[in-house]
Amino acid sequence: MNRKQLIMAMVEKSQFSEEKNEKALDAIIEVIGEELASGGKVKLLGFGTFEVSERAARKGRNPQTGVEIELPASRSPKFRAGKELKAALRK
Repeated sequence: MNRKQLIMAMVEKSQFSEEKNEKALDAIIEVIGEELASGGKVKLLGFGTFEVSERAARKGRNPQTGVEIELPASRSPKFRAGKELKAALRK
């Protein structure tokens, strides 16, 4: 499902206009991004948790040359599915 299909599915479920659903989706994505950028997490009960994963600096290898390189510390978004979402996937 792509963004447009998601918005159209939201229109069917909510009976709001496509424009309102698009604005709502944009707002949700923006708020989650801002919260993660500030180091926080977003918990949606029954759905899951968005959080930031911290990776320490480490040594790696260039797969083409085999030369050892330093990989800097980094942050990446992480999603953990909630209990109800996992149960829905089992059905």
